[in-house]
Amino acid sequence: MLSSCRKALYTLAKHSARSFQSSAMALSRFEYVKQFEQEEKLLPNCWVVVRIDGKGFHRFCNVHTFTKPNDLDALQLMNLAGMTVMQEFNEIAIGYGQSDEYSFVFRREASVYQRRRDKLVSYVASLFTSAYMFHWKRIFDARSVTMRYPPSFDARAVLYPTDENLRDYLSWRQADVHVNNLYNTTFWNLVASGLSNSDAEKRLQGTLASDKNEILFSQFGINYNNEPLIYRKGTILLPKSVCIAGKKQKLIVPIFDDLIGDAFWVKHPEILDKKAKSDDAFELGEDLSQPVVRYQLEVHTLRKAGMKKLETSMSTLQTDAS
Repeated sequence: MLSSCRKALYTLAKHSARSFQSSAMALSRFEYVKQFEQEEKLLPNCWVVVRIDGKGFHRFCNVHTFTKPNDLDALQLMNLAGMTVMQEFNEIAIGYGQSDEYSFVFRREASVYQRRRDKLVSYVASLFTSAYMFHWKRIFDARSVTMRYPPSFDARAVLYPTDENLRDYLSWRQADVHVNNLYNTTFWNLVASGLSNSDAEKRLQGTLASDKNEILFSQFGINYNNEPLIYRKGTILLPKSVCIAGKKQKLIVPIFDDLIGDAFWVKHPEILDKKAKSDDAFELGEDLSQPVVRYQLEVHTLRKAGMKKLETSMSTLQTDAS
C-alpha cells in the first residue's frame, strides 16, 4: 500500500515537473515580443513638467451644468485631484491648476520610474482622472449633481533645462488664466444681459484688456481686480509644514498668488532648491477652510482615531494574555 502511494506521488511530481518545464519553455518561446517595446527616458538634470488637460471638457461642463464663467466647485474638484497626485509623488516641487488643466513639476533629480516617459505620463493621467471621479460626490453632492459620464484627461511631459525656463513656463500658464478669464467674465456677462453668443463675440472682437475692464465696470459695475484670486490667478499647490492645534503637519497647501514676479519665489525658495526648506510653519489663515485642506485634516483625524483604537486593542490583548 505504502509502495503504491509512493509510486503515485512520484508520477504526479514527474508530471508536474514536465508541465512546469513545458510552461517555462512556452514563456521563453514567446518572450521575444518584448523586444518590440521601446523605452524613452527623460533627460537627466531637467525639470519635468507633466501637464494634464481635460478632453472634450466644453461638453462635459455643459452636461453637468457648471456655472459660467467660473464654477468654484469644479475648480475645487480639480484641486482635490491635483492634491491626490502630489500626495503620491514626493518628487513634485509645485503643482499649478486652472480651468481644466493641471501642471505638476517634478524636480531635476527626480528618478521616479527611472524617468520613463510613458510610465510617468500614463500614471499621472490615470491617477488624476480616478481622483477626480473619487472626489466628485464630496464636492457636488450638495448641489445634487450626479456624474453623467466619466471625464477624460490627456497628459504630456515637457523638459525644461533651467530654472528660468521653468519660471517662464509657469508664468505663461498664469498669464493664460488672466487672458481667458477676463474674456470669459466679460463675454458671459454680456450674454446674461441679453446678447446672443454671436453678438457678444462681435462686441468683444478686437478689444484690449482695458476695453474689457471698462465694459465690466461701466455696464455691470464689476471691478475685475476684485474678482476672487482663484479665478484670476489659478491655484498653486505646495507641500508645506503647517501648525494645527500646536502640532506641525505636512500638507499640500493651496495658494492663490502671483507667481510671475520675484516675490513669490523669494517667499518659497524650496521650490527651486529643496535644501532651502524653512523651519517656520506655513500660516494657512483663511485657506484653512479650503476643501483641499479640510479633506487632508479629516483623513489625518480618521487615521489618528484608528491608531488609538488599534493601540487600545493591543493593550487589551496584552492585559488578557498576562
